[in-house]
Amino acid sequence: MAELDGVRWGPASTATPQQLVILCHGVGADAHDLIDLAPSWAHALPDAVFCSVNAPEIHVSGFGRQWWDVGDRSPARMEAGVRRAAAALSAFVPGELSRHGLPAPAYALMGFSQGAMTVLFSGLRMTPAPRAILAFSGGLIAPEKLAAEMTNRAPVLLVHGEADDVVPVTRSHDAEAALRAAGVPVEATYVPRLSHGIDETGIAMGALALQRAFADR
Repeated sequence: MAELDGVRWGPASTATPQQLVILCHGVGADAHDLIDLAPSWAHALPDAVFCSVNAPEIHVSGFGRQWWDVGDRSPARMEAGVRRAAAALSAFVPGELSRHGLPAPAYALMGFSQGAMTVLFSGLRMTPAPRAILAFSGGLIAPEKLAAEMTNRAPVLLVHGEADDVVPVTRSHDAEAALRAAGVPVEATYVPRLSHGIDETGIAMGALALQRAFADR
């Protein structure tokens, strides 16, 4: 699997970075898809550097990228795919922290759609734990294996549009239930009439979650 890289923005304060926020896009997009979130969230974390990561594989269409091929969405293939993605992301984070001179715990993960599935699966298995995991319009793959494999209980924010016709909102409902059963702190917001996307509600919730995650640290 190719080594990951991405697009970076910040810190807004122009000071030495104090936090790192990793952004993981959805299938068929690329790193530029989410980096525009950085200026919005910089109001909450002015000393943070944001890195929007390019997924490791070229999308099957030849345009954009993917964390894994979703042509076969059987549970076994989805789990195999997210495990490869998790390995790549877990290898990327320490190097990105080192790049900015940051200590190991000074990071948070955010993902949208397939990226949300990647950060939910990866983040709860990482050591040291991320300060927070923000999952927009995603789901939790292999929830039955979480309790045995998790290495931390990082706080999770789930945001999902109730009108999502790409990844059904039930995926986040199921994720919320599984995470709570595993003792993971979860805040979930389900946005009426929102389809597969991120709106002002999600941006505001994400800013607050990041601000809380790094408070008093």
